[in-house]
Amino acid sequence: MTPEGRVAALFALDDEAWARHANPWSGWTRFATVLPLLVLAFWSRARLGWWSAAPVAAALAWTWLNPRVFPPARSDAPWISKGVFGERLWTRRDSVAVPEHHRLAPHLLNAAGAAGGASVVWGVADLSVWPTLLGAALVTGAKLWYIDRMAWLYADLTAARPELRYRGWPGPAR
Repeated sequence: MTPEGRVAALFALDDEAWARHANPWSGWTRFATVLPLLVLAFWSRARLGWWSAAPVAAALAWTWLNPRVFPPARSDAPWISKGVFGERLWTRRDSVAVPEHHRLAPHLLNAAGAAGGASVVWGVADLSVWPTLLGAALVTGAKLWYIDRMAWLYADLTAARPELRYRGWPGPAR
């Protein structure tokens, strides 16, 4: 199993959860809310002390719930849906052959996002605004680019293997 596959398994992303996560409302609300909510929740310790555990728990719960509260995607037409379905195929690259020109960029973008994440953690731990904002910008930029690469991967893989294309719930074709 790939490292991304292990993360998907940790979040219990089965076929239905992936289909729900590919709903544009899920994709965009997750993208727009998860990092800011986590940052604000952890930052709240400066004012709330141990009571900040409540907003941290709520932010983590939203991170887990988001791919489950929206209905399954109707189609694979929206860009973010293609990106999520491409990410699903990327997590299965041990069983789905990924073209060579798609193999390096996701690792580089994840590394850039991880560097941004480290800056966010440093900024939040130190209650410093600039490393937090710099890190958030890096995470956001890397994630947008990653989603775009996953949409491209999805387009390439489904053009070569139409059976991989999402055709609406009950579940993506295998």
